[in-house]
Amino acid sequence: MATLLKQPLKLALVQLASGVDKAANLSHARTKVLEAAKAGQSSSCSLNASTLRTARSTLPKQAPSFHALSALAAEAKSYLVGGSIPEYEPTTQKYYNTSLVFSPTGALIGKHRKTHLFDIDIPGKIRFKESETLSPGNKVTIIDLPEYGKIGLSICYDIRFPETAMIAARNGAFLLVYPGAFNMTTGPLHWSLLGRARAVDNQVYVALCSPARDLNASYHAWGHSFIANPNAEVLTEADEKEDIVYADLDNETIENTRKGIPIYTQRRFDVYPDVSAGKIRFEE
Repeated sequence: MATLLKQPLKLALVQLASGVDKAANLSHARTKVLEAAKAGQSSSCSLNASTLRTARSTLPKQAPSFHALSALAAEAKSYLVGGSIPEYEPTTQKYYNTSLVFSPTGALIGKHRKTHLFDIDIPGKIRFKESETLSPGNKVTIIDLPEYGKIGLSICYDIRFPETAMIAARNGAFLLVYPGAFNMTTGPLHWSLLGRARAVDNQVYVALCSPARDLNASYHAWGHSFIANPNAEVLTEADEKEDIVYADLDNETIENTRKGIPIYTQRRFDVYPDVSAGKIRFEE
């Protein structure tokens, strides 16, 4: 059985509260991420950066949020997943919902553009179309953390589509990370269900990181950032308030889960196709 996670990892989810002042949000994010890194030492911190949202920014080098996250990863000496912020692509004049991954030196080592956009139009009830503002990403994102292994990265609504999780897991990811902001309807219904489903389907760790809930804001996030193990057990979970939650990840747990329920050796690709074996566009 292949070793997916090369050495134990402490994962921290920083569930941030934020306001309308971007500079203040960035400063507050720095404080909380450094707090998480100090507690975890050589940890990989997943930061929900919907709190760092900046309008009409270009990435990577022109965006204040990019510089703040890069500097923060280097200061914390940790891998940092910051998601998500609007990305403007000048060559195509398109906007994307993008999550960034930085190394402990502050180098950008990967990014994910949200692949699935939430469009709904029910006459007389609700109309909401992300596609009127954003363009969809068109690649599966798997990022290598050299000391630890591979992680799969998606954003919010992407979690409802299990194919990208399967592709990442079958290509050696030990962890799936989903920055997201479910609301007060979809949150209690599906937030935990979807995260735990992706964990048990693929027998990997799964982390969902949300903003904290602000009832004075126009959008009320569910919160409840959590980490599930490969057996779909919730290891740690925040409530709706600002918080930092931690979990220790290890390869032995992945191996023992897969030995106990050996779905990886018992799939019937003679009966149905392997979604990870087709032509796939990967983020490099």
